[in-house]
Amino acid sequence: MNYENYDPYFPDQPVVDLYLPLWANLPSFKSKPAFVWAEDGSTTVTKCSTLTYAQLNNSVQYISSQLLFPLQRGDTVVILCSPGLELVELIFGCQRAGLVCVPIIPPDPSFAQDNHHHLVRVLSQTKPKAAIANSGYIKSVRRYVSSSSAHNVSLCGLLQKLRWISSDDLKENNNVEYSKWSLSSYNGCKQDDVYLIQYTSGATGIPKPVLVRAGSAAHNVRTARKAYDLHPNSVIVSWLPQYHDCGLMFLLLTIVSGATCVLTSPTAFVNRPRLWLELIAEFKATCTPVPSFTLPLVVKRGGVDKGSKPISLRSMKNLIIINEPIYKALVDEFVDMFRPFGLNPLSISPSYGLAENCTFVSTSWRREGENFSLPSYNKLLPSARLGSGTGKGEEEEEDDVDIIVVNEDTHEPAEDEVEGEIWVSSPSNASGYLGHPSLTREVFQGRLNNKVSRCFVRTGDRGIVRGEERYLFVIGRCPDIIKLQNGKETHPHYIETAAYNSCPQFLRGGCLAAFEISRTLLLVAELQRTGGEIRVLRKVCEGIRKAVLKEENVDVGLVLLVKSGSVPKTSSGKIQRWAAKNKLLEGEMKLVMQMQFGDHCHNSTSLARIISYANEDKGGGEDKGKKIVAEDTGLSLSLSNAPIHLSLVSSL
Repeated sequence: MNYENYDPYFPDQPVVDLYLPLWANLPSFKSKPAFVWAEDGSTTVTKCSTLTYAQLNNSVQYISSQLLFPLQRGDTVVILCSPGLELVELIFGCQRAGLVCVPIIPPDPSFAQDNHHHLVRVLSQTKPKAAIANSGYIKSVRRYVSSSSAHNVSLCGLLQKLRWISSDDLKENNNVEYSKWSLSSYNGCKQDDVYLIQYTSGATGIPKPVLVRAGSAAHNVRTARKAYDLHPNSVIVSWLPQYHDCGLMFLLLTIVSGATCVLTSPTAFVNRPRLWLELIAEFKATCTPVPSFTLPLVVKRGGVDKGSKPISLRSMKNLIIINEPIYKALVDEFVDMFRPFGLNPLSISPSYGLAENCTFVSTSWRREGENFSLPSYNKLLPSARLGSGTGKGEEEEEDDVDIIVVNEDTHEPAEDEVEGEIWVSSPSNASGYLGHPSLTREVFQGRLNNKVSRCFVRTGDRGIVRGEERYLFVIGRCPDIIKLQNGKETHPHYIETAAYNSCPQFLRGGCLAAFEISRTLLLVAELQRTGGEIRVLRKVCEGIRKAVLKEENVDVGLVLLVKSGSVPKTSSGKIQRWAAKNKLLEGEMKLVMQMQFGDHCHNSTSLARIISYANEDKGGGEDKGKKIVAEDTGLSLSLSNAPIHLSLVSSL
């Protein structure tokens, strides 16, 4: 793909890390902030630390040289560090050292809260030679391993095999300036080298390790830079997790664009959503990526009238919304609230991405100056504009990114106005899943039937193309589709949205899960507060059923109200319906009330007995809670393994 860069004397580079020394050695960029870390100290004080392009380049060069003492080029390294500038330095340092990087959220080193499952998965699958963490974390891990109370033998064995590298030691003398640099002397990751293993979100199945080549990642962020029109004057604000998907991509995107990125932690945002608005105003941010749930959360808890710092969104050019589906009503509500604070509706940038394509796939946003309004379909906004005829945008006729909608059964292109699975072919496509050769062939080597074609990534997402501009709407995930008794299909997020809107004063937004068991539709909903009269909870259940029937013409067979925190989510806030279903059947859901309805009475009674049986016998024996049988229907449900599905991003 040929890209027009902002400076003809600054050509595009084959890998992202090669941009950094070029920027760092330009006189006007040496002291320019590359990354700013904002620590929310209180409701009025935000402490900031800065990393300039020169400082980052020097730190990365020193870290890479230190890592190559105990390790060899091509080794795999797990990074167990909290969000912050140190994590940024380590990610780029590993790339310059030619190492394969696996950044993950560090679990509590006491491992007392049963929070180590993903760490065990990562260590078992990626087989890293070393782990990088701060000295305090390493001491805690070693204390756990040597402790007699460490009952998890497999975890201890995996931790003991690792070479532990202290991040404090890697930064002792990184203030040395590396001014002499040339492309010929670069010994970091090459285009075809795997530089990153990032795990899928886990929204539709157990997270899987995706192999990302350095050249694919560079292509992906160059595509995103062009799509969002980012440049050295751009200022990005992000609170997304920096470990994978969109949060990691924006670290790379910052360097490729020569921009400045202001970072803070997801925890800081969730604790005080107004912080996001304050950072946009303080730094005059032009771009910010957020999951779709951010908008209603900020509308509800943004504290616009609270706090001493003024809010202004006049500088915003790209308010990037990720994590489909993207509801038009929620976007309109957010725009209406913040238009008086300078928000331009044209800045709204609905976008689409997935880990199997590095992250970014498309956006329906167009550069400022184009007077356009986004259409909607079935309450949703589009995530791409494919243009007429070829499946490629009008402005990208020479583009080598191809997005099509395919009939899932015939593997033939679907007609416009017909739903199908979204397929993506691009140099950004990842190499496959580590240790899953058959699944890699199925997902990463999709080909159209009866046609010579390039390989496509099968996203597992359901989409539809509509209108003269051929807007792509991402409607939902194929594995989550619910097949109704009348033969029709529906997407669970429509049911969940209608259910929440029936009782928003009692239910937690974004914390509902709809799924099917034994041909009966279940709706699990978290309560804002536990307790309350049975009469009130009964009305909540009845209200949910009536609202779903009215809005979606879908009959809910069983409503279950649960305690806050019961519905499983990914790190980016996506509902894990498959995990919620398993959790319910295994008797681990904290039930407050369950209510069965209507024509599903026979099946619903059986389901109620299944759930009750699972709860009563939780922990009763080796086989109890693993297989539940409904005696009067002959239904057998195996609960021993979680499903493996095509998984996406997101974006986050």
